[in-house]
Formats: sequence, structure tokens, C-alpha cells
Amino acid sequence: MKRGKYTILVLVITVSIIVFLLLNLLLGSVSIPFASVWNILTGGEGDPVAWQNIILKSRLPQALTALVAGAGLSISGLQMQTIFRNPLAGPSVLGISSGASLGVAFVVLLSGQLGGVALSRLGFIGEVALSIAAVVGALSVMGLIVLASRKVVGSVTLLIIGVMIGYIANAVIGVLKFFSVEEDIKAYVIWGLGSFARVSGNQMMLFVTIMAVIIPLSFLLIKPLNLLMLGDGYARNLGLNINRARVWVITCAGVLTAIVTAYCGPIIFLGLAVPHLCRAIFQTSDHRVLMPTAMLVGASLALLCNLIARLPGFEGALPVNSVTALVGAPVVASVLFGKRKRKDAIEF
Repeated sequence: MKRGKYTILVLVITVSIIVFLLLNLLLGSVSIPFASVWNILTGGEGDPVAWQNIILKSRLPQALTALVAGAGLSISGLQMQTIFRNPLAGPSVLGISSGASLGVAFVVLLSGQLGGVALSRLGFIGEVALSIAAVVGALSVMGLIVLASRKVVGSVTLLIIGVMIGYIANAVIGVLKFFSVEEDIKAYVIWGLGSFARVSGNQMMLFVTIMAVIIPLSFLLIKPLNLLMLGDGYARNLGLNINRARVWVITCAGVLTAIVTAYCGPIIFLGLAVPHLCRAIFQTSDHRVLMPTAMLVGASLALLCNLIARLPGFEGALPVNSVTALVGAPVVASVLFGKRKRKDAIEF
């Protein structure tokens, strides 16, 4: 792609992020004028306290969470698809999301049985406990995957191991649900629907800070990812340590998925759809282009999904996973059908 066209596309995507961010602040069940939003963001006075609380304590943290989570999941999905050379690989492919879900299930579904008080009633303490449980569960599974990656030669075998871990985690979750009370099951199901609205205040600052450190570090893997695209034989001849590179990529993708899942719940389809969308838009497999554009497109798409989830007129908000699936599934399907048509045309 020519440099000028690439610059224009990146500029358009960046503008879309700004527009969707503003729309996330402006639109909702309560309509707030742009002048008031700007005045609140710049520290001005004179606007109703209710409007200030809505912008600063609800809409702004939610929008920033969506932006950062979308960027992180998209980078994670791109890394997974490259390392496994599988177009259907995503952030949850190694069972890391299932590990986070299992950690939350132990805390939520056993809290009523063991402590007599449902975790969903503990407010802020409950949210912190959920985040810690999700991180512990996700990182535990990731540790198993990294350990397996040192002993397993092929990426396909490692992929199967990750899928099996996911099945085991879901089986344990099913058993916990069977023995749990209705209120705990409801709290767990709501967590599993995914939401950008759970993160607020100090939690939001911590989440954004962690992701602001990890996402730039992931760009250090651009060169190994490009070499892995050439095949293990070529990459090894060019001096790349295949096993070490695979461990680093899996660790980076796993940590990004773990942190986002801990704070937002399991968010589906963003990490799967965005890499395909970027490849289709920029017509390249070069990670020097795909990594930054996946970050931008993921942020923009997450903001759009969050905006749709809380359109004016809805009481509360739709589950984010329902929206991401509706947006992401057609993207993946259209890209895959487009590839099939181009392949058929070449063969003909």
C-alpha cells in the first residue's frame, strides 16, 4: 500500500475514535449538550451536579475502558492468529478467558454456599474480589500454557491443549452452577455477558495504566511475528529462537486477555474480527502496519459497540457481548467469503 493512502486511512480511523468517544459522552438515557460536556471535562462550573456525575463517574470511565480494552484485545487476537497461523484464533483460544471465568466462578458461585452472603451484594469489595479472582484464574492457565509451550514442538498441539483446558474449566463451572444458589448463578451470568461499565474511579486509572504499559511493550514483538510469518524453518535460519519467541508472544497475548477479562468480563469477537478487518483494509500481513492499526481499529470498534449497547431509549444497557457478536460476526464472515472468492477466481 502506498504511504499516502496508508496515512489517510490511519487518519480516518483516528478521527473515528475521537468521534465515537465524543458520542459516548454525549448520548445516553440522559441527553447532555456538547457545551456542557466540554465545560465539565475542562473543569468549568455551573452545570448540574447530576450531569457532572454522569460524565465523570459513568460515561468517561466507560468510554476510556472500552477504548483501552478494544485495543488490547485486538493486539492479542492478532498475535494469536499469527503464532498459530489460524484465522479463527482469538484471545480466548488458549483457554485463558475460561481460566478467568473459572476463577470468578469459584468466588461468585461458592460465596453464598460458604460465607452465607452473595458476593454480588458486597458492592466495591465484590468487584475487587472478582477482578483478583479473574486475574489469578487467567494467569494460572497462562502459566500452564507457557509451561506446555516449552515441551510441545508444534503450535497445533499447543492449540489443542488450550482448547482442552477451556473445556475442563467450563466443565468445572457447570458443576459449580449445579450446586449454587440462584442469586449467585445470576451474578455470574451477568459477569459473563461482559461490560465496560464495571470499571470506575481508581479501578479505571489502574486498568488504563496497566494497559498503557503492556500495549507499547507488545510492539517489541513485531519483528519476531514477521519472522514467524515466514515459517519456522526460515525464521530459525534468520536467527530467531522459535520456542522463546512463541513463549513471549503467548505471554503478551495472555496477559492482555487476562487483564481485560478481569476488569470487563469475557469480551468476545473483538480480538477475532479486528485483525481480519485490518488485513482486508490495508492489504498486508506486515505487523509493522497491522499492530498499530489493529490497536486503533479495535479501540474504534469497541467504542462503537459500547455506544450501540447504551443507545438512548434503552433502560440500562444491552450486554456488550451481544453487540460485539452482531458487529464482529459479519466482519469475519465477509472477510472469509472475500478470501474464498479471490481464491476461486485465481484458480479459474
